[in-house]
Amino acid sequence: MTDFVSVARPRPHVALVTLDRPERMNAMAFDVMIPLREELERISADNDVRAVVLTGAGGAFCSGADLENPGRLPDIEGLTLPTIALRSMELLERVITTVRTMHQPVIAAVNGPAIGGGFCLALACDLIAVGESAYFRAAGINNGLTATELGLSYLLPRAVGSVRAADIMLTGRDIDATEAKAIGLASHSTSDAELLTTCYGVAERIAAFSRPGIELTKRMLAASLDGGSLSAHMRNEGLSQLYVRLTTRNFEEAITARKEKRPPDFKD
Repeated sequence: MTDFVSVARPRPHVALVTLDRPERMNAMAFDVMIPLREELERISADNDVRAVVLTGAGGAFCSGADLENPGRLPDIEGLTLPTIALRSMELLERVITTVRTMHQPVIAAVNGPAIGGGFCLALACDLIAVGESAYFRAAGINNGLTATELGLSYLLPRAVGSVRAADIMLTGRDIDATEAKAIGLASHSTSDAELLTTCYGVAERIAAFSRPGIELTKRMLAASLDGGSLSAHMRNEGLSQLYVRLTTRNFEEAITARKEKRPPDFKD
C-alpha cells in the first residue's frame, strides 16, 4: 500500500485495488502508476488471491494523463527530452501489460470518468462493470493529439467493433454507462452504490472455479486477440482443455458435486 494506491481484501480470495488520489481524479501521474504496477505485480504472485477488482477513489475511475503534476520519472539522469518521453510511455505501457498478464482475472469497477489513459486502463481489464456515473472518453483527439494511446486502438475495436471504435475515437465523444452496456464495452451495469458489491459477487463466482481453469481461460481470451487463424487457436484451446482434464480431478469433482447437489470443491 502506498500514498496513492490502496489494497484491501473485501471478500475471501478477492483483492480490491484502489487508485487513491481523488483530488486529481486519480490521474496517471508517475507516482501513482509506478506503485500501481508494483502492487499489481505483488498481487499476481499472491496465490491466495483468485480475482482482482480495480477502481478509483472518489467520483472518478481514472482521468488519464496528469497534465498539471505528472510527477518525476525515475532513472532519467543524463537523458534528453526525446528519450525521457520514450521512457515515460514505456512506464505507462508496462501498467497495461501488467494488468493483461496477471494470473488472476481483473474486473474494472468504473465509478465515474475513465478518460484517455484511464479508458485504456479499464479496457486492459478482463471485465468492465459500470455504475451510473461512469463514462468513457478517448480524450487525445480533444487535446489536439491522436486518440491512440496505451493500446486503445488495439483493444477498443476488439471490444466493440471497428466502426463503433472509429466513432468513439474520431469524435472524442463521451460514452455513458447505458451506451457502454449496450455496445458490449461493459459486462455489468448497476448503480454507483451497488458497483463494488456487484464486482465482489462476480469475483467470488470466478474464485470458486478451478485455478488453472480460470487462468488458462484468461490466457486463451488474450491469445485470441492475436490469433492468426481459427484452426491454430482451436489447437491451443484444445491443449489447455486437455491439460486441466488430464492433470486434475476437477471434472470428476464437478460431476460428483452435481449428483450430490452441492458446490464443487476443486482441488486442482
